[in-house]
Amino acid sequence: MFDTLPAQIGAAFVVIVCGFAFLKGDEPERIWAGTYILGWFASLLVQDNVESFTTRMIFFGIDVIMLVVLVGLVWKARRTWPTWAAACQLIVVMSHLVAFTDLQSTRAAVITVISLAGYGVLIALAVGTFWAWQERVAAGIE
Repeated sequence: MFDTLPAQIGAAFVVIVCGFAFLKGDEPERIWAGTYILGWFASLLVQDNVESFTTRMIFFGIDVIMLVVLVGLVWKARRTWPTWAAACQLIVVMSHLVAFTDLQSTRAAVITVISLAGYGVLIALAVGTFWAWQERVAAGIE
């Protein structure tokens, strides 16, 4: 789970970005940070046996649910960051679909694409939270 230094750095990045979104973000940022944390914990709970088809389907289901939440945020929020985050999350879902087919894709390549797209989602959340926070500061609300 968190046995390597890169895993610990990634976990710290997730906690810092989501904590920033909870503290300084508006409602869309908080909704997505909560969804991301719940999805992250859910995937940590089923991570023990990655080789089984059922586990891969659960990961796929978690990522599809997260994509649906992001599409809802794109639809309802007046911000641009959910669009970027949804695009990165769509790459994650498409990578799962490629992994389900037998198209000469290596497992390492699929995991790398999913990880990098996940960081793209977090970066979009961090930038969106910063912009929302700065808009409130400029308006004198905070």
